[in-house]
Amino acid sequence: MSELNWQPSASFPALRARASVLNTIREFFATRDVLEVDTPAMSQAAVTDVHLDAFSTEFVGPGYSQGLPLYLQTSPEFHMKRLLAAGSGCIYQMSKSFRNEEAGRHHNPEFTMLEWYRIGFDHFQLMDEMSELLTLVLSTGKAQRFTYQNAFKQFLQLDPLTATMDELRQAAKPYGVYDVLENEPDRDTILQLLFYVGVESQIGQNVPCFIYDFPASQAALARISAQDTRVAERFEVYFKGIELANGFHELADAQEQLRRFKADNAKRKTMDLSEQPIDYHLIDALTAGFPDCAGVALGIDRLVMLMMGANSLDEVIAFPTPRA
Repeated sequence: MSELNWQPSASFPALRARASVLNTIREFFATRDVLEVDTPAMSQAAVTDVHLDAFSTEFVGPGYSQGLPLYLQTSPEFHMKRLLAAGSGCIYQMSKSFRNEEAGRHHNPEFTMLEWYRIGFDHFQLMDEMSELLTLVLSTGKAQRFTYQNAFKQFLQLDPLTATMDELRQAAKPYGVYDVLENEPDRDTILQLLFYVGVESQIGQNVPCFIYDFPASQAALARISAQDTRVAERFEVYFKGIELANGFHELADAQEQLRRFKADNAKRKTMDLSEQPIDYHLIDALTAGFPDCAGVALGIDRLVMLMMGANSLDEVIAFPTPRA
């Protein structure tokens, strides 16, 4: 280990710029009367998404001599939704989230996430508000928008909602990933890789770009569209080849959410991944009554990196995991 690893990887001008972005965000929400909240970083439940892995630990204090399993949250979403169900009104939070997976130029296992929820908004209204925030922080022009279907049609000459599995695999050939997908049985895995190699690098190079109306099979915690049940009311935001945010017109149906969690765990089992404990506090909150709202999670570290024109998260985080 280098003798200099005790020092921060980010410069002090970078840390001051980071602090300025945090202040700008707090002022943005204060003028809109959106309440800042602070929810736990640990929970007795974990996210079931097959693409996310949570860190786990155990509480062995009073009353739990046998140990209480706890999971560091991959986002504050479930706790914040319990506040919404309890009547909090519009809320936001900037907090640490944790993902036990990639580490590199655009990934740190511990990161700062901005998450906010707007009562009475759908995903289009939330995209409008998010575009205002991105313009404010990144000093960019108005964001672009594509439906997921139109982005595939424009950049891959392929309709992701109707293409056969063979057509999807053939579309991978120009990108050198056909061998990876040749025997892949999962349609969403193929779509996600095609999106990464064929769409992501083409969008949001000059201004941020919203991609919305993802396939219903990738709904996660979003509502299925009433106008087209093949798609979910979900969006993502990209800028200069980096995914910045993931948002939903939030699903309010407790039983449908529980069905999706169980389906995730069934899929994890087929992929030799460990099944995750379902958050029944969230299911109970949805059952009690959940307001019509839209919510989005945005990576603050990546936002600051883009704002500064930095090449790596290490330039905007004081102590990335190798120095933590």
